[in-house]
Amino acid sequence: MTTPLTLETIRQAPKALLHDHLDGGLRPATVVDIAGQVGYDGLPATDPEELATWFRTRSHSGSLERYLEPFSHTVAVMQTPDALFRVAAECVEDLAADAVVYAEVRFAPELHIEGGLSFDAVTDAVLAGFADGERRAAAAGRDITVRCLVTAMRHAALSREIAELAIRFRDKGVVGFDIAGAEAGHPPSRHLDAFEYMRDHNARFTIHAGEAFGLPSIHEAIAFCGADRLGHGVRITDDITVDPEDPDGPVRLGRLAAILRDKRIPLELCPSSNVQTGAVGSIAEHPFDLLARARLRVTINTDNRLMSDTTMSKEMAVLAETFGYGWTDLQRFMVNAMKSAFIPFDQRVAIIEEVIKPRFAVLVG
Repeated sequence: MTTPLTLETIRQAPKALLHDHLDGGLRPATVVDIAGQVGYDGLPATDPEELATWFRTRSHSGSLERYLEPFSHTVAVMQTPDALFRVAAECVEDLAADAVVYAEVRFAPELHIEGGLSFDAVTDAVLAGFADGERRAAAAGRDITVRCLVTAMRHAALSREIAELAIRFRDKGVVGFDIAGAEAGHPPSRHLDAFEYMRDHNARFTIHAGEAFGLPSIHEAIAFCGADRLGHGVRITDDITVDPEDPDGPVRLGRLAAILRDKRIPLELCPSSNVQTGAVGSIAEHPFDLLARARLRVTINTDNRLMSDTTMSKEMAVLAETFGYGWTDLQRFMVNAMKSAFIPFDQRVAIIEEVIKPRFAVLVG
């Protein structure tokens, strides 16, 4: 008998997550605790519940630039090895508690050197935290594999150094590279040397594109930079035509949208975050279902769990409620994510065949 599809039952489903920012997913109590330890007095609230509310409401800004402003507080408490270790370990525990079985969590090392740490020291602390979090989760009966993406800020000039960092740590838990930050005025092609370095070393990378800026950003990420995946990419809908009299009918893809579909370039879609930044007006207006119907490779992601007050279960539940998805649909989206992960093929297949499909089969009945 099929298990009813509710938020509670979705929490039991195995999940694969590709787009989650470490500095956007701290526990509010941890932010308060570390701030007290390091003497950071800039928090807008010191009660964890009040702080959580502040992050959520401030982030719901309708602008990517304003959405990014609250990160100054989380980054401020992530400047020591102990803090980075703790945040990373708790991140893994929180994901595992939501039945995430595979996750790629990203962070920007250049944001965590104000206390004098090197890029390598920052990355060592985060990876050690991930490993400890995996051990804690396993001890609690929740196996999870977490890998890391190192991110360069697109407005800065450190992307080549961060790409080199990714390669130095590629056998220690870093599986890829990313650029992030405000898109307008900072095209991905400015970082070509970093992407060329990654390709020269047969390494994988994703690019934030098509969130706050349109098709040119996506085009550059694919045609010039050679991205393996796209962070967000919701503005690809500018290259998709739907009959206004039959919105649920056939769709026509332009050349850029067609190449994303044909090359199976994954879209790391983050529904709640996309509403907060103004990329879309509401979940009901989110193009997730349109893109899924057009057979682009869509994946479900959290982006920033603290800022959006979300989890993978919440993202899956709101999409299921809005678009009428069932267990088979949710399984397909999780398999999409695992197919698109930056770990080796045999490891991806093992998680799909030995974890995701069997556990979904129990829910389907």
